[in-house]
Amino acid sequence: MNRNIKITILMDNNAEEGFASEHGISLWIETPEIRILFDTGQSRLFIDNARKLGISLEKTDVIVLSHGHYDHTGGLADILDIASKAQLILHPNAVLPRYSVYPGKTPRSIGMPDSALASIDRLKKDRTTWVIQARKIASDIGVTGAIPRETPYEDVGGPFFLDPEGKREDTLVDDQALWINTDEGLVICAGCCHSGLINTLNYIRRLNANSKIRLVIGGFHLVNASAERMERTLEALMKDPPEKLAPCHCTGERATEFLKEKMPKRILPCRAGTTWGQTRMALS
Repeated sequence: MNRNIKITILMDNNAEEGFASEHGISLWIETPEIRILFDTGQSRLFIDNARKLGISLEKTDVIVLSHGHYDHTGGLADILDIASKAQLILHPNAVLPRYSVYPGKTPRSIGMPDSALASIDRLKKDRTTWVIQARKIASDIGVTGAIPRETPYEDVGGPFFLDPEGKREDTLVDDQALWINTDEGLVICAGCCHSGLINTLNYIRRLNANSKIRLVIGGFHLVNASAERMERTLEALMKDPPEKLAPCHCTGERATEFLKEKMPKRILPCRAGTTWGQTRMALS
């Protein structure tokens, strides 16, 4: 990776020794131009991990939310209290109520917690950017906005609905990823890939003149993927394989092991406390 870019995993389902973990994700992206927080985990625990790493979150320039689920937005109120000048970037649908509705089980609210919603309401209007389509947030960094759904085998990855009765399907159009165009290729940060990993990668390639992909880091939401989906995902990946993949969060242990088996030299470990770039870890 370009030595002037550093990406640190502040929160993940798994953690390096001495760091907190939870079902959630948060990434810290630092370049000479900008400091970005991508997602805020399920709680404020990512802030504790950042402090252990010597990361000054009060210097955050931009907070990007990948979508409106609780495990990506739970710490939003806490970070907005700390990062008093940060710009918030999210899709308008991120604030909608959402539910997980499994047959025979009590519906579960999985949308933004009330504290996060209230913090957005309190935020000055000029500090909130509602993103529907792709846009740049720095000279070589952009967010996708809504990602086109083109593959027949990729779905949102769960029984997600906009109502507790399970009548209004949630297609998660607010799902978005972040990309960085480096000298060595694209670095892609994904929250959950509810649009599908392959749809996400294909769209970002198109946005960047089909540049090669150096690294994909984040949740791939393959935890409930069928064997057919896994095989077709692998087939699509191998047509133009990213140099490295760092699957975490909602990718799932089974899917992660599958990718390790099929692409052993391309899969990197990914857990809270891990850093890529500058002096701590190279892509190897």
